[in-house]
Amino acid sequence: MMYTGRSNIKIFSCNANPALAAEIAEKLGLKLGECEVGHFSDGEISVKIDETIRGADVYIIQSTSSPVNDNLMELLIMIDAMKRASAERITAVMPYYGYARQDRKARARDPISAKLVANLLTVAGANRVLTMDLHCAQIQGFFDIPVDNLAGAPLLTDYYLKKYGDELKDFVAVSPDLGSVGRTRNFATRLDIPLAIIDKRRPKANVSEIMNIIGNIEGKRLILVDDMIDTAGTITNAANALKEKGALEVDACCTHAVLSGPALERIEKSAIEELLVLNTIELPEEKLLSNIKVVSVADMFSSAINCIHTGESISKLFDV
Repeated sequence: MMYTGRSNIKIFSCNANPALAAEIAEKLGLKLGECEVGHFSDGEISVKIDETIRGADVYIIQSTSSPVNDNLMELLIMIDAMKRASAERITAVMPYYGYARQDRKARARDPISAKLVANLLTVAGANRVLTMDLHCAQIQGFFDIPVDNLAGAPLLTDYYLKKYGDELKDFVAVSPDLGSVGRTRNFATRLDIPLAIIDKRRPKANVSEIMNIIGNIEGKRLILVDDMIDTAGTITNAANALKEKGALEVDACCTHAVLSGPALERIEKSAIEELLVLNTIELPEEKLLSNIKVVSVADMFSSAINCIHTGESISKLFDV
C-alpha cells in the first residue's frame, strides 16, 4: 500500500516495536524518520529528532507494552517534541494500548488508569490515536480526539482460512470466559463455525477456575479466542479443561501476546497445540516457542495510516 497524497507524511518509531514500525514504513514506501530515543544516566528519557517536521503529518509508532511506563513516557515525550517542533498533526499509533484493563472502578478507591493515559496523550499534544483491539471498546469515549480502533479478527481468521480451508467444518470457536463471547462470536461467524463458551469463576487476579462448558466440543477441533494473553492462566486452564472434556485438538489465538510471568511455562505444559498471535507486541527470540505463530499487522496499519493521511474513511478496515 503506497501512500497517495501530500509528501509531508513522516513515520517515527520509539523503542517498543521498531521492527513493526520499519515494516509499516516500508509498506508505505517511506523511510523511518530520523530520531534518537534513549536515556540519561539517571534514567530520564531523552528524545532527539534529527530532521525537520514543521508542517508534517506525523505518525509515532509505539506500543505501551512492557516496560509499560518507560514505553508510555517515550511516547508522551516524543509527542511533546513533535508538537513543539510545529508538526501539523500528530497521530499516536499504539498497536497495543497499555493500562486498557483499568477502565473502571471495580472496587472502592480504584483508579481509572485507562482514562488517565487518554488524558496524558491528549495533553501531550496527540491529535489522533490509532490502535487495535482495545480491551474495552468504550475506552474510545475517554478521549476528546478521534480514536480509530482496528480489529485484529480479520488477520486471525484469514490465517485459519488459508491453513485449514474445508477442514474448518470440524472446528468450534471457544470463548475462554463470558467477557469474550462477543469477540468469539464474531470470529466464529467469519469462519462459519459453531461457538462454545467457558463459564468460569475468578477468585482473584490472574487466577481462574473452570466451571462449565456451554456447547458441544467432544471430538471437535477447537480454537480458543481472546484479545490478549498475559500470564496465560485463563487460556491454558481452558485448553486443559477442554481436552479433558473430550476435545480432539485445542489451538488458541489472540491479538496481543503480553506473555508475562509464568506464561511461557504454562503454554509449554498446556494442551495448546498452536498459539497464533499478532505482532502488536514485539516478542523477543526467547519468547518465540516452537508452537507460537506470529502474523504481522503491518498491512492493516499502513492502510489505516494511508487513509488518515489522505482523508479517506478507514471504517472498511475495522470490518467488525
